Amino acid sequence: MSRGTNVTARPECYLALLHHPVLNKNRQVVTTAVTNLDIHDIARAARTYGIARYYIVTPIPAQRSLVETIVDHWRRGYGAEYNHSRREAFARVEVREDLARVRGEIEERAGATPRVVVTGAALNKGLASYGELRKALAEGGPPWLLVFGTGWGLADSIVDQADFSLAPVRGGPDGYNHLSVRSAVAVVLDRLFGC
Repeated sequence: MSRGTNVTARPECYLALLHHPVLNKNRQVVTTAVTNLDIHDIARAARTYGIARYYIVTPIPAQRSLVETIVDHWRRGYGAEYNHSRREAFARVEVREDLARVRGEIEERAGATPRVVVTGAALNKGLASYGELRKALAEGGPPWLLVFGTGWGLADSIVDQADFSLAPVRGGPDGYNHLSVRSAVAVVLDRLFGC
């Protein structure tokens, strides 16, 4: 498949990368820093798998400003001329201060409340399998919002509000599970939307 092939996810799906509220290794709620690699790599994965919008969520104004500067470079600056594929991927990136605003925007855009799916390596209760979620996605209906966390995972307040908790990514037989979030996003998107 060529890089320019259009893969469309139905119904409309969105992705949010939360930097707050997330957990540190002691299960305390913290705010993590935005990383440049997550902006680029997840934008490219979102475009590849037909995600309508990729939201980077942080309450820190300076971090939002940094993301907007990076995104602007690839949408309108020299980066847009230099790399058209990157410009196309960055056209889907938005930065917002909290998940409630993201959900509200999706509802306004799509005319329906999104179904929220949380992800995480440590999730262990009421888990939906990839097959179950693929089936639910194929049935159509309202938009979907896939929520990924940074740090050591999403805070309980986010998990408790979700419609679905997706089973953690499992690879080899020994149970090792410590992927970067950008790697986890790519695996999850491929399992849900890959051909």
